Amino acid sequence: MSIFINILTLSRIFLAAFIFLLLMSPDGYLMALILFFLAGITDYFDGYLARKYNAVSHLGEILDPIADKILILFILFGLAINLSSYLIGFVGAAIITREIWVGALRDYNARNGKSDATKVTFLAKVKTTVQLSTLFVYLFGLLINNMLIIIIADIFLFISLFITLYTGLIYTLNSFNNNKTLE
Repeated sequence: MSIFINILTLSRIFLAAFIFLLLMSPDGYLMALILFFLAGITDYFDGYLARKYNAVSHLGEILDPIADKILILFILFGLAINLSSYLIGFVGAAIITREIWVGALRDYNARNGKSDATKVTFLAKVKTTVQLSTLFVYLFGLLINNMLIIIIADIFLFISLFITLYTGLIYTLNSFNNNKTLE
């Protein structure tokens, strides 16, 4: 079962690259939205099945958030190119920077026996949900060719960036705080 679950997780990485390519043409918008929805379903089911069948693995715990990040970043960069948006490109770069930083903090904390300092928090799960919801709004706006929806997505993108940077700050403070972890 854990092999199937990991295949579900890995499928998000391949879907991300394919969605990116689909965003290069207006003819691909519907399929991009459908595949994005499918990627969301795989994200739900890999976690659900891992818990239901007690098939949680170290590999799965590592792959799942990486697959989410790859999906988010491929789509952000596809949208930045498609919409000629420096804003989306900048936010994508900021998200990558935060993810590299948090990855470094996790490595630092693991080496120092403080893995709890960068344990995934509820707010970090909210961050991923907001990021994915924002991408859905963008993809939907492109599909129906409605710039008002794209502007609404831009607003959600700022909210997403704020939560992303805030959770990175919390992980940073937790990593260098000698007392207990913050939430």
